[in-house]
Amino acid sequence: MRLGRRRPPVLAEISGKRPEGAGPGALRRGDMDAFGELLRRLDGSRSVLVAEEDEGSGGAALGLATTAAATGRRTAVVECDLAKPCLAEVLGLAAAPGVGEYLRDEVDPEAILRPVVLTGPGSAGAGEPLVCVVAGRPVAEPRELLATERLRRMLAGIRAAYEFAVIAGPSLRHPSSLSPLLDQADSAIACVGRSRAGRSLALPVAGLVVRS
Repeated sequence: MRLGRRRPPVLAEISGKRPEGAGPGALRRGDMDAFGELLRRLDGSRSVLVAEEDEGSGGAALGLATTAAATGRRTAVVECDLAKPCLAEVLGLAAAPGVGEYLRDEVDPEAILRPVVLTGPGSAGAGEPLVCVVAGRPVAEPRELLATERLRRMLAGIRAAYEFAVIAGPSLRHPSSLSPLLDQADSAIACVGRSRAGRSLALPVAGLVVRS
């Protein structure tokens, strides 16, 4: 997929705030509704790359994956922000092993699949736990790892095994790390603050999630 500057449409608006005292994957009802509408607008996409403006965020990717799982889809979220991983801390999971360790051939695929039992609105609709693959220990220069054939095979296996897959990509601030992931998903979306919603992006995304 070739990079190009364009002004993508706004597909959803979220608060980005987790409910106070919330458990794993919990969302505010309004945000779950917004992600539900986003899923409908991405109809036909079985895998989505989510790139966020802020480093070490992951909130939009997790919110999309949580909502998909809450609708009964077998869903996995794969954290490919190897420089600023955050999902392990948010979900209360061990930081490693994860994607980085797998790409360095230190662990088998089964060792990095973590089931997460969801909480909060809509969690009763989840037929199975959300499966999370955390990034692993931080990698100072992740671009080469993200461009490997081993990562392509891993993501292809995830897409084949689950009804819906979310790839939590590196920050929009690091397009060179994002570019190897663009062909690994059916669609790509960017999560940005309201002030950036009208600006063009050097990334071919289907649309924006705007955080208020």
